[in-house]
Amino acid sequence: MKNNKDLENQRDEREFKSKDAEGLGSCTWILAFISFIIVALTFPLSLFFCLKIVQEYERAVIFRVGRLLPGNDAKGPGIFFILPCIDTYMKVDLRVVSFDVPPQEILTRDSVTVAVDAVVYFRISNPIWSVVNVEDAHRSTKLLAQTTLRNELGTKNLSELLVEREKISHSIQRILDEATDPWGMKVERVEVKDVRLPQQLQRAMAAEAEASREARAKVIAAKGEMNAARALKEASDVIAESPQALQLRYLQTLQTISAEKNSTIIFPLPIDMLNM
Repeated sequence: MKNNKDLENQRDEREFKSKDAEGLGSCTWILAFISFIIVALTFPLSLFFCLKIVQEYERAVIFRVGRLLPGNDAKGPGIFFILPCIDTYMKVDLRVVSFDVPPQEILTRDSVTVAVDAVVYFRISNPIWSVVNVEDAHRSTKLLAQTTLRNELGTKNLSELLVEREKISHSIQRILDEATDPWGMKVERVEVKDVRLPQQLQRAMAAEAEASREARAKVIAAKGEMNAARALKEASDVIAESPQALQLRYLQTLQTISAEKNSTIIFPLPIDMLNM
C-alpha cells in the first residue's frame, strides 16, 4: 500500500513538472520584463515589495500570472524574491494542527445510539498540493474526519466501541491519511476521546454490573462456608482420635471466655467426669 502511494506521488510530481515545462508564454515573459524594469527604476524602494520572509515552520507557494513557476518548489524558510504586480504567493504552515471532532450521533451495529467525539492531529506534508489540489485543506480534512468517524464506528458493536478504542483510532487514522494524501496532508494521529451512552442504557449497565458483583460475592461466601465446614470436620476428626486434645481445647475456650468477660470460673468437679 505504501509503495503504491509513493508511485502515485511521484506520478503527480512528474505531471506538475511537465505542466511547468510548457512554459509561461510570451505574454508572461513580457510582463516579467516590465516588472524587472519597474523594480530597477524604483530601487531600493522596490525591495520592500519584492523581498518576503517566511519562518522556519512556513513555506511559500508562488504563482506568476496565476501559474506555478517552472520547476517551482515551495520557498523557504528565509528570504525569497517576487515580482510586483504579476507574482502572488500563499504561505503554508507546516506545523501539526489539532482539532476536536464535534460529538457525532452514531448508530452502532447492534442498534445502540451513542455520542462519540474525537481529536485529530494532522499537518501539511506537500505545500503545493495543499494549495493547488484543494480549496481549503484544513476545512476539508475536518469535514472528512467527521464523516469517517461516523462511517467507521457505525460498523462496530457497542462492546467493540468501548473496549477497542485504540484499534478503532488506528483504523480511522489510516483511512484519513489515505484520503487526504492527494491534498498534501498527513494525518499523524486520531484519538477517540469520549463515548457517551444514553441514560437508560447507563442505568441498565450499572444494574447488570451490580448484579454480577452480588452474584460473585455470594459464590465467594458459599465457598468460604464450605471451606470452613470442611476444616471443622477435619478438626473434629482429630479431636475424636485424642480425648486429651478435647480437654485442652475445652480449657483454651474457658480461658478465652474468662479473659473477655473478666470473670473467674470454678470447676467443682473433675474434668474427667465429662467422659463418663
